Amino acid sequence: MMEMSGYGYTCVGGETWDSIAHAIYGDEKYAADLICANPEYSHYSIFGGGEVLYLPVVVAPEDDDATMPATAPWKEA
Repeated sequence: MMEMSGYGYTCVGGETWDSIAHAIYGDEKYAADLICANPEYSHYSIFGGGEVLYLPVVVAPEDDDATMPATAPWKEA
């Protein structure tokens, strides 16, 4: 995972909240954290480029996989 939290991030045209969250934190689920930290851009779906976002420090659980099933319920036989 890229260690960039707590810093500014300059968006590239075409990026979205979830693509930035995936690139920075390694998972799209942190998009909500990004939006909350940058309310002035919360109405953006796709960035035009040049916007500077604040990257909040997010704390990932010690063992993310502990709460996730090994397979999706619909795939279990």
